[in-house]
This record gives sequence, structure tokens and C-alpha cells, in this order.
Amino acid sequence: MTTRHARAEQSPTEPAPGANGAGPGTAPVGRRIKEIILGKPRSLDDPHVFHNVSLIAFLAWVGLGADGLSSSAYGPDEAFRALGQHTHLAVALAAATAFTVFIISYAYSRIIEHFPFGGGGYVVATKLLGNRFGVVSGSALLVDYVLTITVSVASGADALWSFLPLSFAHAKLPAEFAVICLLVVLNLRGVRESVTVLAPIFLLFLLTHAILLACAIGGHVGDLPAVTQEVRTGFHQGFLSLGFVGTVALFFRAYSLGGGTYTGIEAVSNGLAIMREPKVETAKRTMVYMATSLAVTAGGILLAYLLVHAAPEEGKTMNAVLLDRVAGHWTIFGLGVGPVFVIVSLIAEGALLFVAAQTGFIDGPRVMANMATDSWLPHRFSSLSDRLTMQEGVLLMGAAALGTLFYTHGDITTLVTMYSINVFLTFSLSEMGMCRFWVREREAHPDWKRHIPIHLIGLLLCLSILTITVYEKAAQGGWVTLVVTALVVGLCQMIRGHYARVLTHLGRLDSILGDLPAPASAADPPAIDPAAPTACILVSGFSGMGVHSLLSLQSTFPRHFRNFVFVSVGVIDSATFHGQEEVEHLRQRTREGLERYVDLCTAHGLAATSRMAIGTEPVQTATELCLEVAKEFPRAVFFSGKLVFERERWYQRLLHNETAYSIQRRLQFAGKQAMVLPIRVIESAA
Repeated sequence: MTTRHARAEQSPTEPAPGANGAGPGTAPVGRRIKEIILGKPRSLDDPHVFHNVSLIAFLAWVGLGADGLSSSAYGPDEAFRALGQHTHLAVALAAATAFTVFIISYAYSRIIEHFPFGGGGYVVATKLLGNRFGVVSGSALLVDYVLTITVSVASGADALWSFLPLSFAHAKLPAEFAVICLLVVLNLRGVRESVTVLAPIFLLFLLTHAILLACAIGGHVGDLPAVTQEVRTGFHQGFLSLGFVGTVALFFRAYSLGGGTYTGIEAVSNGLAIMREPKVETAKRTMVYMATSLAVTAGGILLAYLLVHAAPEEGKTMNAVLLDRVAGHWTIFGLGVGPVFVIVSLIAEGALLFVAAQTGFIDGPRVMANMATDSWLPHRFSSLSDRLTMQEGVLLMGAAALGTLFYTHGDITTLVTMYSINVFLTFSLSEMGMCRFWVREREAHPDWKRHIPIHLIGLLLCLSILTITVYEKAAQGGWVTLVVTALVVGLCQMIRGHYARVLTHLGRLDSILGDLPAPASAADPPAIDPAAPTACILVSGFSGMGVHSLLSLQSTFPRHFRNFVFVSVGVIDSATFHGQEEVEHLRQRTREGLERYVDLCTAHGLAATSRMAIGTEPVQTATELCLEVAKEFPRAVFFSGKLVFERERWYQRLLHNETAYSIQRRLQFAGKQAMVLPIRVIESAA
């Protein structure tokens, strides 16, 4: 009596000799160059891998909070310029800015508690308001994170060029392009690596700006009576010249145009997946760090503008003017250290703005991955590279940022105008969703009246800023953001519609599972004969698509193959990369799917077994696994299924990967027989 032979194995970590055209112990030149630039692949079997790629609160503050903190370089600048001659309103503006930072930050802390797996505004809008609001929020976030990169880099260059001669202006745009390319490479290496490299810049900014504010505000404590009288006189004259309504209107205009100050607050809730365990507590601690540092810095800078009577100067940011007024004259032992401090502070500010671009590279691909999981974007955007980064998303964000920079020529006024609109669109949808949640769940949460006020206040503030910004800036470049966001939403709708039609067709394929003939007999199947002709079928889970491939082989090659080996790769993507437990769950699901194929074959008298592996890149992992199977079964022929559409169009290659053809090409180059089995998809019949 023979027994059923079924086992699951993980493929070796090293590729088989000859798999890529290299001999034993030799890696291809391309791979060696890639490892030098991006680093060696990470092992999913390493029990510390999730610990090594996650961020503690401080590093999360650097990587995600830098976006919020760095906005103090352009948010207060825009707001103060909007006041014109009525600079006395800076006092109220500083208080309103700090208040808004804490309100929005606290509201997002509550969102973190309710959505501990991250996703930020996209997930909140999708879960609480529905898919239509979710895709709008997600699309707005994608455009926003592209602008995060562009605004941060352009503003950083403005800070650095504030102390350079005007003759250097022609080099600023090329330098901005170079910085974005450098950040792309850093993020392809990994989030933790990029944040660790940039942490010293963050600390230098904190130090220099703490000294600046301490001297600007603390050094004018003796002038407070005179400043108070000046502000009182300013309010009196403002009411006489503008009236109460005009003064309030001017204040809210400046307050709204300084909305760039709050643009980085949501980043923590979007990046929850990269936080160190316990994720929620780490994220909330990061939010406290970010809110406190941003409120103190932005509010302090507005007060400092007023105290030193800073005024706009050509070719300089307002922070550069402030630094020059406060520290430009400092001397120690007769040495002029003031100009040196000014230059170092501006370098720190500019470099921090480059660090802030990290938020776009960290959270942008994560939002894309969440939307890809829900079929709003091509599924490939949820894949991880061998460095456990969302490589496709990083590259697309970088390319889009370069395009935006080229379109605007790095003009910070245009970029900030485009930037603020989508930020507050997402904020408004998130707060609206939380308000709806507490109203809908009020019976389940008796204390709902204690929680909803913060979201109502946040919603009111965000809608007010959004409305005024659109009204003021739509004709000055804001319309571009609205049009681009609408186009992204439309594109997402088309992609989701395509996937829905394909899914409907594949659902009909699953119906063949119920039409399979009954087992021929209860006799034991024949034993595996490694020397006999073997069909190696690559499958992805137990489904009608895999069974269709098996039946096609039986009808095309009747009674030819004596063994059937089912090969499957459990792919770790952004949806499953949350911890070692998720990897084990994926491993178990992959193993169970293979066992069902083996059970199906053995029940019908066919000799069958299975092999499996876990990895982030299906083509390379599957190729290596198949080459191992070929050693065990010398007469193996490899088969994989591929969706074939009635009318082949260019976008289908983007939406559906070419995994089957890629594996076939690699196996054939290694001297193995490999075929692709077509699985027809007739969209018109869907």
C-alpha cells in the first residue's frame, strides 16, 4: 500500500546556480550594483526583521513629524505676509495657530485609537463615509504627498539660497531635482535607514531655532509694555480703518493662507504601520512630540516677527529676515559669530525641509498600497521589494514630484497654494467621518458627547480654512490641484471598474469547482515517481483558476504526466507586512491551499505533491523554487496561468502583472521547459 505524498517546503534563500546566468558563488553584476546602492535583501525568516524596520517615537518624529515642524518655515511666512501693514494681528494669529495645531493633533490622536492599523484619512473616509468619499480622500492625499515632497524641497532650497548671491539663482532648480533623486534612493534602501541618516539634521534645526526663539522673545521681555501698547494701538487703528468686519476678514484670510502650517499633522496616523510596538502608544507619543514642537515653533516665529519688526525683503524668506535681525550682529571676543549662526540656522532649516520630504515618500506609497488593496490603483503598488519597501510607490512619488517641480519651476507661493487645498479637504472628510461615527454609535458609547466636540471643532476649523483658501487661491493656481485631484479620482474609478469586471469573470471560473466529477475510487493514488514526466503547476491559492489549469493539462496532455507538483509563493505585501504573526498566517494559508490541490488530485487517483515559499517578489522566488523542483523531478514541465483578454490593451499590462511570462522566460533561459496556459477573460460578457 502506498501513501499520499504531500509536503510544503520553503525555497532556499540563495538562487540556484545558473538561474541568472551566474556561476556558483557569483552574483550578476546588476545585482551587486543594486546591493551597493540599495543594500542587501532582508530576510523574512529573521525574527527581528519587523523590529529592525520599525520606528520608535523619536525616529517617527524625525521621519513623519519633520513635515509638520518644517512647515514653520513657510506657513507663518505666508500668514504674516498676508497681514500687510496690520502686523499687530500677529499676536492673535500666533494664538490661533497654536490652538489649531493642538485641536487637529488631538483629533487625529483619537483617530489613531479607532484605526490602530493606520491608513489615515483614506481609511477613515472609506470606513465611516463610504467608498466614494474614501477614493476622494485617498486621491487628495496622493496629490498632497506629491506636493509635500515638492514644497519641502523647493522651500528648503529657498532657505539655502537666502544667504547665497543672486547670481547663484540659476542653480537652484537643478539642485532641487538632485535632492529629490537622492531621497528616492534613500527610501528605496528602507525607511529606517533614511530616517536615521537624516536625524542629525532634525536635531540641528531644533537647537538653532530654540536659540533663535529664546533670543527673539526672551531678549524682548523688557519691551513687552511698549509692544503691548503698540498692539493695542494697532487694533484701535485697524478697527477705525477697516471696521470690525474688515479686521476679522483680514485675520481669517491670513489665518487660512497660513494653512500650510498644519499640513504634516495627519502623517502620523497614515504611517502607523511603521511604528514600533505598541503601535498606538508609539503613534500617540509621536503626535504629542510633533504637536508641541510645531505649536511652539510656529506660534513663536509669528510673535518673533512682530517683536523684531520683521518685514519682507527681496530674495529672502521671512525666517531669514528674522535670523538676520536677531543674530546678524552677534559677536564673541570681537569675532562676528552672528552671520555664521544665521548661515548654520538657514542650512539646518533648508536641510530639515529636505527631511520633511520624507513624509511624502513614507506615507504616499502607503496610501497607494491601501488603495491598491481595495483595487482603486494597480495591485502592484501593494507589493514590497526585497528591502521591504514599497518600491513602485516610491518611484512613482518621486517621478510625480519631479514633474510638479518642473511645472511650477519651484515657485514656493504657487506650490503652497496648491498644497493647502487638498490637505484640508482630507482633514475635513476625516473629521466629518468621526462626527458621523459618534452620532451613529451614540447608543453603544454613552460617553459620546464627551468625544464628539473635538471633532466638531476640528471640522469647523478645517472647512473654514478650506473654503477661504479655495476662494482666495483658486484663480492663482489652486484650480490645478482641484483638476488633478478630480482626474485621479476618475482614473481610480476606471481602474476599480476594470478589476470588478475581471473579478466577475473569475468568479464564474470558481463555479467549475462544483462541477468536478466525483472521485473514481477510494483506492490509494500511485506513488510519486521522480523519474516520470511531471507537470509542475504554479498556483496562487485554491481557486477555479488553478483547477482550470489542471483540467486544461488533463485534456491537452491526456495520461502523459504521472506526477503533479503544485507550486505556490505566499507574497508578503503591504497588507500582510504587520508582524511575524501575519507572515505565519500567510504561510499557513498558502500551505492549506496547496493541500486542497493535492487532496483533489489524490482523490481522483493522481500522484501529487506540493512545494511552497514565502517572499516579497513572486517572480524571483517562484523561479528559484521551480529550479529546486527541477532538480528533484528532472522531467518536469512548468505551467502557469495567464489572463488573456479578448482585446489586448496597453493598460491591461499595467493592471495585471506579467508574472507568468517573466517566470517562463527565466526558466527557459535556465534550460527548463515552461509553458503559459491562457485563461480567457471576455470583458464584454461580464
